[in-house]
Amino acid sequence: MPLLAPAQRGAPPVGAWRTHLPYGSAVAVAASDAKIFCATSYSFFSVTTETGEIQRFSKATGLSETGVSTLAFDPFLKKLIVAYSNGNIDVIGENSTTNIPDLKRETTPGDKTVYQVYPTATYCYLATGLGVLVADLTRSEIKETWAIGESGSAVKVTAVAKTDAYFYAATNAGLKKFAFATADGADFRVWQTISSGECTGVIVLQNRIIAVQGDSLVTERDGVLKKFYADSWPVVSIEASEDAVFVCERRSNGDSRVVVLNSDGTVKTILQQPGVISFPQMGLSKSGRYWIADLYGGLSSWSGGTSEPYKLNSPESIATGAMTAANGVVYAAAGSVNDAWNYQYNSNGIYQFKNETWTSYNRFGLPALDSLLDVITLAVDPRDASVWGGSYGGGLLHIKPDQSIQIYKQNTPIGAAIGDPGSYRISGLAFDAQHNLWIANYGAATYLHILKNDGIWQSFNTPFSFPENAVAQIVVDDADQKWIVSPKGGGLMVFNDGGTLENTADDKWKLFKAGSGAGNLPSGNVLCIAKDKDGFIWVGTSDGAGFIPCATDVFSGGCEAILPVVKESAFAGYLFKGEAVQSIAIDGANRKWMGTKNGAWLLNADGDQVLAHFTESNSPLLSNDVRSIAVEGKTGEVFIGTANGICSFRGTATEAAAGDSLLLFPNPVPPGYGGTIAIKGLPENSIVKITELGGRLVFTTKAAGGQAVWNGRDYTGQKIRSGVYLVLAANEARTEKRTGKLVFISNGGR
Repeated sequence: MPLLAPAQRGAPPVGAWRTHLPYGSAVAVAASDAKIFCATSYSFFSVTTETGEIQRFSKATGLSETGVSTLAFDPFLKKLIVAYSNGNIDVIGENSTTNIPDLKRETTPGDKTVYQVYPTATYCYLATGLGVLVADLTRSEIKETWAIGESGSAVKVTAVAKTDAYFYAATNAGLKKFAFATADGADFRVWQTISSGECTGVIVLQNRIIAVQGDSLVTERDGVLKKFYADSWPVVSIEASEDAVFVCERRSNGDSRVVVLNSDGTVKTILQQPGVISFPQMGLSKSGRYWIADLYGGLSSWSGGTSEPYKLNSPESIATGAMTAANGVVYAAAGSVNDAWNYQYNSNGIYQFKNETWTSYNRFGLPALDSLLDVITLAVDPRDASVWGGSYGGGLLHIKPDQSIQIYKQNTPIGAAIGDPGSYRISGLAFDAQHNLWIANYGAATYLHILKNDGIWQSFNTPFSFPENAVAQIVVDDADQKWIVSPKGGGLMVFNDGGTLENTADDKWKLFKAGSGAGNLPSGNVLCIAKDKDGFIWVGTSDGAGFIPCATDVFSGGCEAILPVVKESAFAGYLFKGEAVQSIAIDGANRKWMGTKNGAWLLNADGDQVLAHFTESNSPLLSNDVRSIAVEGKTGEVFIGTANGICSFRGTATEAAAGDSLLLFPNPVPPGYGGTIAIKGLPENSIVKITELGGRLVFTTKAAGGQAVWNGRDYTGQKIRSGVYLVLAANEARTEKRTGKLVFISNGGR
């Protein structure tokens, strides 16, 4: 594995990845000589204590997984141990990273979560849902598994600790110990249970143990447990650090604090501040400062009673709803519904990524959005670039340019779902060419509405009957016709209003289903649709994908979907046959990005050739379960929403740009540079020629959309010499031309 590096700042180079993970929810904290490491539920970051420099780490920087359960710094080997919720383990040194996948690959059923990492001078002990695991970090392997439950069964161990004579384990069956000098911990019979009831934590301080027993801390003296500290607050966790005990506490009403105890159990200080300490998970002391990991407040440091937060700019959580990109801004809907189109009660709202900064719009910052759960669909208003969001139950949201909000549900044509009178389900949004907003209203008696650009509403009754009156995503085609998904097997409906919204007599409707003569969709269970640059409607279903090439002539008769045949091993026939296509996006070169439960796919413009397939195992993709994809046309960056968070890949295709000049990056090309050179601002699909100043041709390529890429080599594959080179571009009709100069600095020679 490569050496971990700081997360990419700004759009990555062509062909590179970056992640957009939540960093505001801290679950664990650890310290080395020079850094503090803070784990979130998805990844981790570090803070250099002397300078305050922050580095983010993720799959894009070399980690094996997404989904960190805990971490610890090994002071003996000077390495960071990162444990994941699926049992995988990364051991990170100064110049290398080693993966230990033994527990992840273990076929024994049960809880593989690593709850604590406990390094010692000989081995590293892991407290897991299966028992205690003994890891030999020098050999990068799990040496032993201690199943210490009754009769050798698995038991959940949340913490371990070791004194000079005994090894202790906090389990859901009580506090256990054994004398390691005379017994083998792998033998369940040597373990003695010294407390009844669940024990959630154990630490060692000055060679004596302190354990959590209910809401109290107890210590062992002469084989008997005695009270060490109690204050009636429920205990979340305990940690020993620099001769102090950190007790994280939280009451049922939300009151939270961290009590720092002296070695004799007396209170040294109490850390308490709403918004900073809201649900503390772990604390430690380092060089006179306290560091607290909080589930809601993120990481904070404390000195003299004053806190300093380290909440990194990021989405507040993952986003599994729709994503869209417009005007250089990416929007992600955080909500979702399940396969049965039931609520998920997600309150995270909408995330906006603009100028490299994430902004959240949800009830945590805007109390007026308290009722808008499960925002699943988005549309950007072409008039003022404001964003509209659809809540599955809470109605229609408009975030205006001045950041004020307006909510539409009661007192509008938007109707409540039949049988669920308090639920106003907005499941699809799209603007037409006249800047009217079309609205899918799932489950309502009348389920298609339009909010016209003059603020007037109108509703439409369709000639079709759908289960549950289920309607969802809307796409407007080049003829201003509305294509509307009916999920749960309803198919795909197209509506032509005849150019006269008020006159319904000239309205036309058509329904596409599976089967020849019925529309020829791969399946009637449509999951997503997209319009490409040729005006074709691409359809993703639960059983493959196809496209409708006759969208603008759909009512002329004989218009049916075409199912591309892919002659590659990935598909033995029709495109994505047997797979659920959950998202489709079109890039600047009219190529198709498709998201499935088996990764993200890039196909050529015709959809009959796989150009790339990204998975968890061959790329930094955060999860194979790809829920949404959006392409930011100016840079070609492809944003991919997965079940484990958002990541992005800098593609080779951008939207064609107007103007006369080219953007070349990097320029100048530095010595030793071996990456891709991007040529942006091109006429669409133009021919690009690189020549010497004297006119000798060096290389020719073709743009993908509005961008071309070059590796800095000539036709023979040799690196070009230092010098100034001309970049000449023109579209195929030679009606649009662009020029630029590229400075190339080599190490000398060819």
